[in-house]
Amino acid sequence: MTPDQSITFASLQLAAPLQRALADKAYTHPSPIQAQAIPLLLDGRDVIGIAQTGTGKTAAFALPMLHRLSTQPKPIVARQPRALILTPTRELAAQIAENIALYGRYLQLRHTVIFGGVGEQPQIRQLAAGVDIVVATPGRLLDLMEQRCLALDRVEFFVLDEADRMLDMGFAPSVKRVLAKLPARRQSLLFSATMPETIRSLASAFLRDPVRVEVSPVASTAERIDQRVCHVDAGNKPRLLVHLLETHPEGLALVFSRTKHGANRIAKNLVRDGIPADAIHGNKSQGARERALAAFRNGTLRVLVATDIAARGIDVKGIGLVVNFDLPNEPESYVHRIGRTARAGADGLAIALCSAEERSFLRDIQRLIRREIPVFTDHPFPIGSAVPRPAPADRAPHGHRNHSSHARPAGRSHSNHGSAPSPAARPAGHAPAAAKPAAHSPLARGRSWGFARPGGRGPSSR
Repeated sequence: MTPDQSITFASLQLAAPLQRALADKAYTHPSPIQAQAIPLLLDGRDVIGIAQTGTGKTAAFALPMLHRLSTQPKPIVARQPRALILTPTRELAAQIAENIALYGRYLQLRHTVIFGGVGEQPQIRQLAAGVDIVVATPGRLLDLMEQRCLALDRVEFFVLDEADRMLDMGFAPSVKRVLAKLPARRQSLLFSATMPETIRSLASAFLRDPVRVEVSPVASTAERIDQRVCHVDAGNKPRLLVHLLETHPEGLALVFSRTKHGANRIAKNLVRDGIPADAIHGNKSQGARERALAAFRNGTLRVLVATDIAARGIDVKGIGLVVNFDLPNEPESYVHRIGRTARAGADGLAIALCSAEERSFLRDIQRLIRREIPVFTDHPFPIGSAVPRPAPADRAPHGHRNHSSHARPAGRSHSNHGSAPSPAARPAGHAPAAAKPAAHSPLARGRSWGFARPGGRGPSSR
């Protein structure tokens, strides 16, 4: 859905300090979800927003929330915020807080972020000093409430963000405990990328006569994303990943793993092959996650390997390639994953690596998005290629390796999106020699990265 050019932020009657902050960033036209949700929230309505990440939903609730708090000022009370935003992950909480700071830079409002993985004392001190807005994940929020460091009696504006992911992560009991502590008189907003029965039931429990706004239904995938699937034996996925990263060197690359341990292995072995990479998942400390994200944003880290839950909140410019190393067993997750590329009008490429064991996942994804993903066959590892024998753990199969350099395979096949092979690599009139990569390249090293074959449809480990 394209924005209605007749609607501007100026026409939405937001407070002057908010208009000034938006003008500083040259934001003039709201996105579709913003254009629909902001007027309703300014009118005091409860809202259900169906929108994926990357649609501008943070501003859709942050701007009217800041408008309300600033135009109806009240004294700050220690440990009693006026607004609460509940979100499933630390990364998303931090991103929301950054946006609040951006939009509210000319307002005399205080906010803080509460999540686990870091010391709680700085958060306790900020709450004791008094804040208007709290952005929190459920676990740490409840911990501080139990310690009487925080009370929700004065909350006037409540946002439940990423509600579907919140429930997927098992936070339903925690969310219900938080809801039970909120005052009856408040304005509430629920955002979710999907609207299964569990979300509808949750919404009916705490929203009052809500208005539903919906953009970018989950079954849709961005028009500017070039989607492909490579059929490959599970044991050859690591070598194919290296091939794809080398033949598509433009921009940052985000790689998705189904499990935390898998993400660690992918990142570790990419580094051994001379490709700067790091992993981000729930077992990483907050400091490690923030360092990896910072390095990814500034380009010193080209590849970030993530699980689905850790990827929530990753909104990084310049991601040109998304690789589904493991296909998700929840088809909606595929849409969320590939939506990390082709943002802000840019083009993007999403490649799925599909083993024989994952074909049912691929069918579910194609049924959801209502289209077949084109099969890409111009790569060196089609189904039935020799799979390297497993090497001893944490040891290269042939002794010491030079980490600082490695040549690309001679005559490697390239896609239309990759860099063209040199004339020396592919003589005129000859077919690609991709099946015989150079002996010193990563593709020919014969290493197995030790990945287990995907199992059934049980819950994924994230």
